[in-house]
Parts: sequence; structure tokens; C-alpha cells
Amino acid sequence: MTMADDAPPSETPIQKALRLKKAAIAAKPQPPRGGKFQREQAAAAQSSAKSKPWMSR
Repeated sequence: MTMADDAPPSETPIQKALRLKKAAIAAKPQPPRGGKFQREQAAAAQSSAKSKPWMSR
């Protein structure tokens, strides 16, 4: 029995495709959240913001 077999009987083909697509995306390995790269990017944005006061919200 596959995931396609346990669909609700009133599901349209578009709903089935979307459900299968979401399942495929969820099954992929995700990159780790928050690491050296993110910290470096945040630090670079913070330091450049001081010299551009017109960029603040």
C-alpha cells in the first residue's frame, strides 16, 4: 500500500498532486538551520547598516 492509496475518496486530481508534492518535499533532507554562514551574513548586514541610516525602517 502506497501513499496514493490512502487518499480521501472525494480528492480531486489536483489535490492529490499537491498532497504528493508536499510529501516529496517533506521527505527531502533539509539543511541545518543557523550556522556559521547565517551568523556571518547577519554580522555583515549589521555592520553595513550603521553606515547607511537611510536604509533603516
